[in-house]
Amino acid sequence: MRPVLHGDVSAAARALLAVPQCSRRTLCIKMVTEAELADRHVQRTGRLHPVYGNGSLMTAARTRVLADEPGFDDPTYCQCFEMVLRQLIRFQTRRALG
Repeated sequence: MRPVLHGDVSAAARALLAVPQCSRRTLCIKMVTEAELADRHVQRTGRLHPVYGNGSLMTAARTRVLADEPGFDDPTYCQCFEMVLRQLIRFQTRRALG
């Protein structure tokens, strides 16, 4: 996956906010997986992945409906943002362990 910036996390959290709570974890995992698959494809071929794009989390998120971005005074948005961060931590930890 390409380096993750605040905008990537925000876009992913907005995608999560747009789906029912029961679907969020699965979608979060899926977006991170798609970004990683796309980045590997780009590194291998030098071309965008035909479905998943350039390997950024933002691109993976933007293929979905995004909720309007609320502020951090919205507890549900905070939970979605946290979910993305936790999934990224799991992803990076697994990557580091090989």
